[in-house]
This record gives sequence, structure tokens and C-alpha cells, in this order.
Amino acid sequence: MPKCTDAPMLIGKVGRRVVQAGFDGGDIVSDGGVMLLRQADERIGLTRSAARVFADGRRAASVRHSIHSLLAQRVYGLCCGWEDVSDHNTLRRDL
Repeated sequence: MPKCTDAPMLIGKVGRRVVQAGFDGGDIVSDGGVMLLRQADERIGLTRSAARVFADGRRAASVRHSIHSLLAQRVYGLCCGWEDVSDHNTLRRDL
């Protein structure tokens, strides 16, 4: 029999923000599972390892995002079913 809870579950932190899952029926996000995917990726290091094989020929002074962060964004988006990179702007405005 499953154990049910209404207590919040701490997922982690992103910068200064605390990310937690709540089961009280409050505000929800459309793609909250991507946070669990990110945690699993950080634990096994899949995108970090994959990013090491790409040469970064960009001018360092102009770089805002690392190859790893760009690759991780694309992989997570594909896992969420987002076919286009433009879909990532939707999550930017999500609760």
C-alpha cells in the first residue's frame, strides 16, 4: 500500500530559490518533472560528460552560457517533449 503525504518534499535549490514539491493543491507548474531529471543528471553526470566532447570555438569574451548548460537545456527539453528550442521560453514564464 502506498504511503501518502501532504507534507512538502524538498527537491533542492536553484540559486537562492528553494524548490519543493507540494501536494496541497496550490499553484502548479506544467513541467515540474524536469527538476527530478536535473537531479538525476547531476548525480550521474550524463550531460557534463557529453559536453566535454564538444569543442567550444566561441570567443570566450562573448560567451554567456557554457556548452554544458546549453546541452543540458536541449536534452531536458527533448525529455519533456519539446521539439523546438523556442519552447523553452514557455517554461521561463511558468509558475
